[in-house]
Formats: sequence, structure tokens, C-alpha cells
Amino acid sequence: MENIIQVHEVTKKYRSKHALRGVSFELGAGKITGLLGSNGSGKSTLMKIIAGLIQPTSGTVTVLGTPVGLESKAVVSFMPDRPLTESWMKVSDALQFYRDFYADFDNEKALRMLDFMKLRASDSVNSLSKGMNERLQLTLALSRKARLYLLDEPIGGVDPVARARILDALVEFYEEDSTILISTHLVTDIERIFDDVIFIKEGEIVMHREVEDIRLQQGKSIIEMFREVYAEC
Repeated sequence: MENIIQVHEVTKKYRSKHALRGVSFELGAGKITGLLGSNGSGKSTLMKIIAGLIQPTSGTVTVLGTPVGLESKAVVSFMPDRPLTESWMKVSDALQFYRDFYADFDNEKALRMLDFMKLRASDSVNSLSKGMNERLQLTLALSRKARLYLLDEPIGGVDPVARARILDALVEFYEEDSTILISTHLVTDIERIFDDVIFIKEGEIVMHREVEDIRLQQGKSIIEMFREVYAEC
């Protein structure tokens, strides 16, 4: 299986505090991976390092064998935990912005996703509910023809109906030769779509396992394992 991403001994320090400590893992193509942890565990820091937005203190990250940088950004689509759209925009403006900014933006796919998400191109961004805005951000991120999709808390703070729609879209629209890495602490709603999971605690990887292995060998669901790992957090 082709390796999409390799993270090797990544550490990130802010003065005397460690946000990440020697994090290592690799992900192949064709999987949806959950990066799971409680708030403050290092999930967002790791996602931003992979996206090339911040630099690690030490360690390396490569995407398709290329060190993270300008070249890797061309094959990585990052959905941060805060919207990238502006309040003055209409949905159509947001699509135009992505078309202008990213050469790999697939406008036809974006329109299909808008329909699936029950969004209209004429909608004003500032009129969208939080759940609808999350659907728009996901549409923008997944409509790029990237190899690695980084989704930081894509269902954080939205209602159950919006969560279900977002998860259905992830399964429906992701490309099988790509990889999706999703950070979240809302495990119950999202575990059904994961192929494997990475548990991060206090900046360290404490588990990286296939979901089926956990269910068959441990006899536990992902949420049960999550509660066990983070019981003291």
C-alpha cells in the first residue's frame, strides 16, 4: 500500500511546555483515520504541522515522500476548526475563491456536494447555521483533488442532524486513492466511519490500531476504548 503520510519523531515545544512528544505514525491510501484525544491532547497542533502551517521543534513529516512545504501543500487539503470563509460571501463566492486559489478544485464535485448537503449557491454565509457552515467548509475541503485531507473537528459543536449529514458526505465523496485524517473528541457519533484510529494523550501517541482489531481482539467499541484511555483526563 502506498504511504500517503509519514510522521517521524515529531516534537513541538512552546517554551518549556511540550505540545507533542516524539510522535510517529504512517498512513496508507484508501483509509479514513480518526485522530482521537481529549481537548488539549495535541490534535490541532499535529494537524497544523502536517498541513505546513507551523514547524515542529524536531522530527520530520513527509507527504507522498516529500517533506512538508510548498510542494506538499498542493496535495493536502486542510479544513481547520474555524471557517475560512468571510461573512460577506455567498456560497457561490466561497466556491469561486477556492476555484481561484486551488488549481485542483473540482467545481462539478462541489456542486454535487452542495446538493447533497442541502446548501444553495445563493445562500449568504452569514445566514448559515453552525451546522450548515460546517457542511460548507467540508464541501470546500473535499472538492479539491487532494491525496491527503486533514479535517480538524469537522463535527464540533453541531447538532446531530448536521453531524449525520457530514459523516454521510465523508463516506460518499472521499476518493479511494486518498487518505482522510479526522481529529475529534466526539467519538460516539463518528466512530462508524473510521478504518483505524490513533489515540493521542498529552502529546504522545498511546495507540494506533485498526478499528476491527479493537472490536475483535479487545471486544470493545471505539468509544469504550476512548473512555478507558482518557479516564484520568
